[in-house]
Amino acid sequence: MGRIFRLVVGLVAALVLAACGAEPKWAPQEQVDAARFVSEEPTSITLYTVVNKRTGSGAHSAILVNASERVIFDPAGTWYHPKLPERNDVHFGMTDKAIAFYLDYHTRVTYDTIEQKLFVSPEVAELILERVKAYGAVAKAMCTQANSSILRGVPGFESLPQTFYPKKLADAFGRLPGVTTRVITDEDADDNTGVLLVQRDGTPL
Repeated sequence: MGRIFRLVVGLVAALVLAACGAEPKWAPQEQVDAARFVSEEPTSITLYTVVNKRTGSGAHSAILVNASERVIFDPAGTWYHPKLPERNDVHFGMTDKAIAFYLDYHTRVTYDTIEQKLFVSPEVAELILERVKAYGAVAKAMCTQANSSILRGVPGFESLPQTFYPKKLADAFGRLPGVTTRVITDEDADDNTGVLLVQRDGTPL
């Protein structure tokens, strides 16, 4: 009876996610373990915000978490790499090359990417890592709502707003003590599908 109940609950959850437009994914544990990357840098949280150069409005946001491993929470994102396993918008194995690939995909002639980095204690970084892993698949257009929900529940990030707007979250994140900011620009063509095609063969990261 318990097994049947769990199956029913799982089916209902999948249907709810589908109705909301979320795309649940769950890479096998062996792939996640194989891709695991540990950075030598101090523990940190980085907020990426993609901004439309013409309008100045935010188009997307993601959180890079450097804790006991480095992952990126890219809610409702379209970026991927065949060698980087994904579990519900959490991409594992975020080496420096993987980050560069992520930035290259999002930054082009029509969009800049704002990178805001904050060094935090290992305990805070680990808490955010746990929260992104537990959050679940995110529906389209809900990326910043997910990111703000995760961050504002963590000590030191209480001042951040609960918001749907990437620039509003970026502005508030930038006011946190110790944040360093850089704006990444690129003159690549607006059609960024070629970036994914180049990596489709699984070129090592």
